[in-house]
Amino acid sequence: MTGFILLRTLQALIVLWVMSFVIYGLIGLMPGDPLDVMIASNPGATPEVVAHLRAIYGLDQPLPLRYWHWLTDAVVGDFGFSRTHSEPVLTVLGPALLQTCKLMLISFTISVVMAFVLGVAAARRPGGWADGAISLFAFAGISVPVFWLALILIIVFAVQLHWLPASGMGTVGDGGFLDQVRHLTLPVTTLVLANAGQFTRYVRAAMIETMRMDFIRTARAKGLDESRLVVRHALRNALIPVVTVMALSFGTLFSGALVTETMFAQWGMGKVIYDSILANDYNLALVGLLFATLITLLSNLLADLAYGWLDPRISLK
Repeated sequence: MTGFILLRTLQALIVLWVMSFVIYGLIGLMPGDPLDVMIASNPGATPEVVAHLRAIYGLDQPLPLRYWHWLTDAVVGDFGFSRTHSEPVLTVLGPALLQTCKLMLISFTISVVMAFVLGVAAARRPGGWADGAISLFAFAGISVPVFWLALILIIVFAVQLHWLPASGMGTVGDGGFLDQVRHLTLPVTTLVLANAGQFTRYVRAAMIETMRMDFIRTARAKGLDESRLVVRHALRNALIPVVTVMALSFGTLFSGALVTETMFAQWGMGKVIYDSILANDYNLALVGLLFATLITLLSNLLADLAYGWLDPRISLK
């Protein structure tokens, strides 16, 4: 187990290094550079001043050399400054990461619990009324666009009923726990409805396939209690393919919930990465994308470890 984790850690470091090179190169090849905005806001800047600023920021150097300077600083923990925020990159990403953790962990946990309950209920009697209703809910969640779902929730619960705030992360001057819960309710509900349907379909399909296997029929013939049969035998074996999908989705949530964060004015990782790319904020965009890559790699590692726990026949070497 230790050797497996060390090997995966080494692989993750290599992937992060390759991704940093690719992302830095792609951002560097974008038209314009961070100084263009500064120059546009100061038409009186002379060519000498512009050349001096480019030398200060290292923009007069070739792209590979600039990447090497960034990499050597990043190895010792210096990820540079955000040009748009005039603060260290990690200082800017800290609040965004905290908000994303609250939003994503809550929505992911609720989605997984709902998927297990609904998927198992649908798989126990395929073709029944419960299966039909759950499948309809799942397909609706998969098909409805996230931005449209967010708009409907805002119109109903914020505009019409006035139960919940339409956007923001907290009330100015309040900031208490209950106030944060009220502001998180609509974005969490949007993400839950958008993801629970997908997870439910995977759990249902895996459970139906597992319930048809020989060892399930043998256990049922021996008189094993149905609830114990479903939970301890069928569900555990059905989780192996489902864990893979959920692990990949978890990594994507940390950087891909841009629409939800934009609709509800949530200052999360997706919004930060998007804004930094538009503003040519190289350091902030690069570190944000690398962090999203790291989360995906960690999710895959946890999924592999879960395989060994779910099925002892799987050897992690």
